[in-house]
Amino acid sequence: MRNMNRVLLLIFLVSTSIFGSSQSSANPPAKNSVPEKYSLIPTLDKSLIDTTADPCTDFYQYACGNWGKLYPVPADSPYSGQFYNLDQYNHQVLHAILEKAALDPSRDANTQKIGDYYASCMDEPAIQKKGLAPLQTELDRINSLKSKDQLPELLAHLQMINVNAFLGFGSQQDFKDATHNIAAVTQGGLGLPEKDYYFRTGEKDEEIRKQYVQHITNMLKLLGESEAQATKDAAAIMKLETALAKVSLDVTAQREPHNVYHIMPAKDLQAMAPVLDWERFYRAMGSPSFTQLNVAEPDFFKGMNQVIADTDLPVMQAYLRWQLVTSLAGTILPKTLDDERFDFGGRKLVGIPEQETRWKRCVRSADGALGEALGKAYAEQQFPASSKEKSLQMIHDIETAMDHDIEQLDWMSADTKTRAKEKLHMVANKVGYPNHWRDYSSLQIIRGDAFGNNLRAIEFESRRQLAKIDKRVDRDEWGATPPTVNAYYNPSMNDINFPAGVLQPAFFDPAASDALNYGHIGLFMGHEITHGFDDEGRQFDGHGNLEDWWTKEDADKFTQKAQCIVDEYSAFSVGDTKLNGKLTLGENTADNGGLRLAYIAFVEREAQQGPDLEKKSADGFTPLQQFFLGFAQDWCSQWRPELERLVATTDPHSPDRFRANGVLVNMPEFAKAYGCKAGHKMVSAKACRVW
Repeated sequence: MRNMNRVLLLIFLVSTSIFGSSQSSANPPAKNSVPEKYSLIPTLDKSLIDTTADPCTDFYQYACGNWGKLYPVPADSPYSGQFYNLDQYNHQVLHAILEKAALDPSRDANTQKIGDYYASCMDEPAIQKKGLAPLQTELDRINSLKSKDQLPELLAHLQMINVNAFLGFGSQQDFKDATHNIAAVTQGGLGLPEKDYYFRTGEKDEEIRKQYVQHITNMLKLLGESEAQATKDAAAIMKLETALAKVSLDVTAQREPHNVYHIMPAKDLQAMAPVLDWERFYRAMGSPSFTQLNVAEPDFFKGMNQVIADTDLPVMQAYLRWQLVTSLAGTILPKTLDDERFDFGGRKLVGIPEQETRWKRCVRSADGALGEALGKAYAEQQFPASSKEKSLQMIHDIETAMDHDIEQLDWMSADTKTRAKEKLHMVANKVGYPNHWRDYSSLQIIRGDAFGNNLRAIEFESRRQLAKIDKRVDRDEWGATPPTVNAYYNPSMNDINFPAGVLQPAFFDPAASDALNYGHIGLFMGHEITHGFDDEGRQFDGHGNLEDWWTKEDADKFTQKAQCIVDEYSAFSVGDTKLNGKLTLGENTADNGGLRLAYIAFVEREAQQGPDLEKKSADGFTPLQQFFLGFAQDWCSQWRPELERLVATTDPHSPDRFRANGVLVNMPEFAKAYGCKAGHKMVSAKACRVW
């Protein structure tokens, strides 16, 4: 439920990875080939540098220009990049853990669960042999719908197995009382990535919509419908989803907390959308009782009510069958359904020629279903205490840098500075893995039952989330598994979270120079801290409550400075698609502020140790040049055009090239380090800076 957990994710399209020896080095594949084995990439990889490029004209090309030659996009991926490489390395290590767990004769309970879950997922012949039989029980529920009066119980059941037909329901941290969890309902029910996909004009968008309708038709035929009936139902489903899209809140508007926070008595939702008996819906889900909830998008539910009222029962059933089959994991479906899903979602929408090999998908599925059981095994094997100690020291350095930065700001008043520092000092730093591991004892995993295991794991997590309603918030809880190659800031928790998976080369290496570590992972640390003070995060106080702690004058100055970043990134484009500077404002603010904070922290630490920051080392770079080179090499990647277009229109992160160059043009310190002068493309005539 996207809007219920307002977690600001740092990295796009990565899932998990593993810590390895700092002495490991990458094994670049031959040109136009893809390695079967992935290795960790060094924190400074000179082979990636395009020495023919002018760093003052295009620093991304200079730092990463050889990436595509050495690491072409694999056939089973929409892109290749530093995060992809680490993700694949991680898959190899998790694969070994799961293979061992599947065969271990002296297994404990968690090892049995992760081993049997993985082994069942890998047993493709058994899944094929069962065919549609495991799915038939769910289809029968939908086919037995006799009237819309029965919808509350059916939608409740579908919600529990992650089928968000029409809506999503669960718990969320109260924006205005961060100690308390509340019930929340949010918009849902769309099959395309974002509402604008239903309305944008142009040849490409029209083609995607035609392909989508054909995809629905194909899926319904595979479920047993005739060609004529599937064609008719697909057209009706597209009409229904378009009506839902029309009343949905777009991705840019969803970034504003006040747009998705509307606390009201439960009876008000009943009056707003009387087509459903909401009390029956809550009871059928097994929800704790409550008297009020957050209706994230009230206008959507008014519109949804009309859509349900106007939809004939046979169309409703077809839509629910479609929502069911498109929500289930492809690994638990017969190959024909799995292949058809990939053909649209992977090949046509994102441009991936081939689906990932099954073991990779099953590793990812196990991490999703039993993330802390698998993560515990991973952390014990892969993440040393020394890495956690070094990471925390860097975070503290960067927090100190922000404290100094706030004090020196010339646009912020003393009162707002005091509140900003209070919030900064209250940020909780979570590094590596949770203090307490999740208890999976009530989750039944049966070897040979891939379908049942997957649905039981989803329902286990649904019930865990529901049980939070009207309970105190557990501030020790994590929103990512330990092997994840990612980091995030949660404004309601006011915490930054760095799973062990991201704290390894190329992003972090305890044996590397401070210049490289602060340029690489230091950027991410500063990025997440800055998220607490971007256009969204700044609206929450140190306790995690949605509160306006700014003076009006300071808030106006912030908005003016942020507009500079909006304008800068809105001028960038991918092909004929312009970036949405408002959608990406939070991430761009965090990138710009994050690198500046990492720079301040690095310079201050080096001042304590006394090295000459402008003296070249054996690798031919000064420490300051290393710092900026490490930062830029974070973003080395190559993307398929379809993915770039998707990201440019739906993702709050800018494409990688702009995450590098867009920041560096705003830093005079970079220009000085590389000798760039006014008039060079990497020197902005109107540099933007918020933090």
